[in-house]
Amino acid sequence: MKEFASPDLRNFAILGHASAGKTILCEAMLACAGRIGRMGAIAAGTTVSDYHPSEHQHQISVHASLLNLEWMNRKFNLLDCPGYADFISEGLGALRVGDFALVVINAAHGLGVGTDAVWEYATQFGLPKMLVVNALDKANVDFDAVVGDARTHFGKNVFPLSVPLDAGPGFSRVLDVMRNEVVTYQPGGNGGYTEAPPTGELATRVQDLHRQLIEYVAESDDSLMEKFFEKGILAEEEFRAGLHRAIQNQVFVPLFAVSAETNVGVARLMDFIAKYGSSPMDRAEVPARDASGIAGSVPLTQPEPAVYIFKTMNEPGVGELSLFRLFAGSVRAGDELINGTRQTAERLGQLFVLNGHDRTPVQVLHAGDLGAVVKLRSSHTGDTLCSPRLPIILPRVDYPAPNIHGALRLRAKGDEDKLAVGLATLHQEDPTFHYRVDDEIHQTIVSGQGEIQLQVIVERLLRRFGVSVELEEPRIPYRETIRAKGESRYRHKKQTGGAGQFAEVWLRIEPGPRDSGLVFKQSLVGTNVDRVFVPSVEKGVRTVCTEGILAGYRVTDVKADFYDGKMHPVDSKDIAFQVAGYHAFKEAFQAAVPCLLEPIYTVSVTVPEEYLGAVMGDLSSRRGHILGVDIDGHFQVVRAQVPQKELYHYSTIVRSLTSGRGRHAENFSHYAEVPAEFAQKLLAEAKARRETGNGK
Repeated sequence: MKEFASPDLRNFAILGHASAGKTILCEAMLACAGRIGRMGAIAAGTTVSDYHPSEHQHQISVHASLLNLEWMNRKFNLLDCPGYADFISEGLGALRVGDFALVVINAAHGLGVGTDAVWEYATQFGLPKMLVVNALDKANVDFDAVVGDARTHFGKNVFPLSVPLDAGPGFSRVLDVMRNEVVTYQPGGNGGYTEAPPTGELATRVQDLHRQLIEYVAESDDSLMEKFFEKGILAEEEFRAGLHRAIQNQVFVPLFAVSAETNVGVARLMDFIAKYGSSPMDRAEVPARDASGIAGSVPLTQPEPAVYIFKTMNEPGVGELSLFRLFAGSVRAGDELINGTRQTAERLGQLFVLNGHDRTPVQVLHAGDLGAVVKLRSSHTGDTLCSPRLPIILPRVDYPAPNIHGALRLRAKGDEDKLAVGLATLHQEDPTFHYRVDDEIHQTIVSGQGEIQLQVIVERLLRRFGVSVELEEPRIPYRETIRAKGESRYRHKKQTGGAGQFAEVWLRIEPGPRDSGLVFKQSLVGTNVDRVFVPSVEKGVRTVCTEGILAGYRVTDVKADFYDGKMHPVDSKDIAFQVAGYHAFKEAFQAAVPCLLEPIYTVSVTVPEEYLGAVMGDLSSRRGHILGVDIDGHFQVVRAQVPQKELYHYSTIVRSLTSGRGRHAENFSHYAEVPAEFAQKLLAEAKARRETGNGK
C-alpha cells in the first residue's frame, strides 16, 4: 500500500446529531474515490461503516468506524461517528485523534442538541470545524434558514463555500464560491460533475461571496490585511495559504451544501479537504507527560514512536483489535514498546489500515497516520504505547459521567464468572460504560449514556460471552432513620442445660446529622459491664443497621450510646452481648419515630426553548423540585432535584419529549425523607416480602 508523509494525511471525525446522514456521506466519499463500486444503504445493512451486528439490528451507528481513501494524492482517514448520545465515547475518541471535525447537519431536521454538543467537544479538543448541510434533495428544505441558524449558534464567521441552486427533490446544481462556477452533478451517485461559468444574477452573487471570502482570509493575517487594503485583492498563492490559516484559527468556518444520498456536492467538498483541510503538521506538537509525570510535549518529528489507543473492540475470528494514532515516529509489526500508562511491555503484532470491516496488512506506519493492531496483551482504550527509550503518557479523553442505570439479572445460575469477565471487557472497550456489584441492594448495576447503549451491552454479553441477562429496574437504596430520641433496656437470657447466655444492654439513641451513618459510642461507668463486651454490642448494633428494621433498608444518621447494662460472671459472653445489642437497638429505634429516606438526584436537562414547558411539567410530575433555568448558548438548561425512583428511563423520556433534541445529566445529591403516602406503600411492600419469604 502507498505510504503517505504527514503533510499528505487528512484525519477527521465526521460528527453530528443522530440521522444527520454521516454514514451515507462516508459512503459517497468512498464512491467518489473508487473505494467502493456503489453506495450501500443503512436499511439494507450494506454500508462500509455499519458492519457490526448491533448496527444492523438497530440500523444506527454504534461504533466509530475507521475508513480510508485516496483523493488528490492525499490519504483521508475518516472516522464515522455515531450520532446518538448513548455512544458519545466513540466521537470523543475520534476527536482525540482527528485533526479537524466535519460536522454534518440534516437540512430537513436543522440543528439539534447533538450538533451543539459535538461542536463544543471539538472546541474543547482545540480542533477546527467544517460544516456540511446534508439532505438538500429532500422536500421543503431551506438552506438559507439552516445557514442562519448555524451562524446564530456558531458565529457570524460560518460561511457557505457552496450554495444549492435547486434544493429539493432532483437537487443537482451548486454555486461554487471558490471557483466562481456553477457545478452540475451527474445522476447515478458516482460524484461526477461538470462546471460552467455563472451568468446574470448568479455571477453577481458569486462575485460578492468570493469577495467576502477574500476578506475573511485577509482578516486571518495582518500582512494579508495590509495587502488587501492596498490592492483590493490577494494573489492566488497568498489567498490559498491564507485560507488554510484562516480555517486553523477558525477566523471563518467553511460550510458546504451536499446531498450524500445522491452524491451531489461531495466531490468538491473532498477537493477542499485535500487542499485546505488540517493535516498532522497543524498539530506538530502534542502535550504529554514524562515518566515522572512532568508536563511537556511530543513533536511529530521525534523518531521515537508515540502511539495513542483511541478504541479497542473485539472482532470475530481476530480477537481484540486496537485502533491507534501515531503521534510521532514510525512503527512496524514486531516492535517492542512499553505501555506508558500501565508500565507493561507490549510487542506489536500485525499492523493494519482499516476500511470498515476490511483490514489491509501494512509493514510500517508513519507519524500522523491511523491504523490498528491485533491482540495487545494489556493495553486498552486511552493507553499510550511508546519507546522504552522515551517513556511518555499522552492525555486521555475525559469521558462524561453516566446518566442512565439498569440492573442485570442472570437467566441461568452459574454464569457469574462469565458475566464478570464480559462486563470488565466491555468497560475496557467503552469507558462510558460502568458497572458495579451493589451489596446494599444486591444487584449488578450497569450505567451508561442511554437506553440503547445498555441494550447493546446486553446483546454483546450474549453474542460474545454466552451470558443471557435481563435488564431490569434497579432497586432503590432507601435508608431508615429516626426523628426523635429512643431508649431500650434489653435483657438476653438463654439457658439450654449447659453453659447459658446472659447479657443486658441499656442503649440510648438520637438522630444524627444527615449522611453521618451510624455513630456508636459507650459511656459506661462502674463495673456493671466489662469493657471487653463493648465491641460485641457494637457488632450487634451494626448488624441490625445493615439488615434494616422498618422495611429491610440500611439504618443511617443515628447516634447510639451504650451507657449501662448487666452481666453474669459465667454466662456472659461475646454472642450474648451481640444479641442483646442487636435487639436493644431495634427496640430503641422503634420508639424513636422511625422514617424512610430516599436518594435525591440533581438533574440538568438541556433543551431548545420550545420544549421548556413540557420538560418542566414532566419534572414536576416526577416529584421534582425546580432549582432554576439557565441559558446555555441557544438552549435552556433546567436544573431540578428529583427522587431517584422517578428517574428510571428518564433519558428516553427526555428524548421523547423533545423530539430527540434534548439531553440530561444527573448526579447524586442527598437523602431526604420519603413523603408519608409513598412511605406507607414501601412499608406494605416490605411486609409482603417478609410474609412470602422473598427478603429484599
